[in-house]
Amino acid sequence: MTQLNQSAVLLEHINIPSQKALEPFIYTDLLAEYAGNEQLTCFHFWTMTNELILGMQDTRVTMLDKGISSILTNGYQPVVRNSGGLAVVADEGVLNFTMILPQPEIKSDLSIDNGYELMKQMIETALADFDCQIDAFEVSDSYCPGEFDLSINGKKFAGISQRRIKKGIAIMIYLSVNGDQNKRGSLVRDFYQVSLGDKFGQDKFPPVNPDSMANLSDLLETSLSVSDMTSRLLGAIEANYNLDQSSQEEFQHFLASEDFENSFKHQEERMKRRNEIINWEAL
Repeated sequence: MTQLNQSAVLLEHINIPSQKALEPFIYTDLLAEYAGNEQLTCFHFWTMTNELILGMQDTRVTMLDKGISSILTNGYQPVVRNSGGLAVVADEGVLNFTMILPQPEIKSDLSIDNGYELMKQMIETALADFDCQIDAFEVSDSYCPGEFDLSINGKKFAGISQRRIKKGIAIMIYLSVNGDQNKRGSLVRDFYQVSLGDKFGQDKFPPVNPDSMANLSDLLETSLSVSDMTSRLLGAIEANYNLDQSSQEEFQHFLASEDFENSFKHQEERMKRRNEIINWEAL
């Protein structure tokens, strides 16, 4: 994973509250455009406070109103992201990390599989001092299963997705670092059970088994916090990318600009419309 000539910038949002739950998804698209315009890589770290992030497919369950009620009863809030896939959990023990790359002129230079592999290599670099093998395969009874689920000893601790727009590629991963992973799995299982009824585990919705996943801290048998994992990833970034101060200053100037504010408001309105369905169901 040698990217030493590639300039990069960093952004971190910690414990995003429910009233700002749309923000990380808005940032993903805006940073993808910025990465393409400036020909650099953006790294975005973010955590949320008790959110169940739904994919668009999740809003098509048979009894969405019952599913939303289940989420709320379990002490979480629902939010619909602006990309495909299925439900994932975000809370203070889960680290979300996004690599946002400029779209190459020749798209075959970074295929979808190449993008997944790049993220896997980043995680392997961050955990290089542990004697463990990280495998990539679909854990079909986890929540949000995918071909590049990351596992140790058969237990999934992370899932990877991608969002590709005109100028940039966002490669996103959620890492279950610590906390009650069984509770997270039960939360998603309950959502599907009540919203699908007899069709639980059918129609491309996973038959979620909470025992299929585990935290990194448990799998590595060490005390590992979200802050620790962030520091490890920063080390991997610094070893492979050029984090020059001038690029970071220009990035901060962009985030404070009127153009960014206007683009943010536009994307926010789009996300609000996307989330109207769950707000209505919650009434």
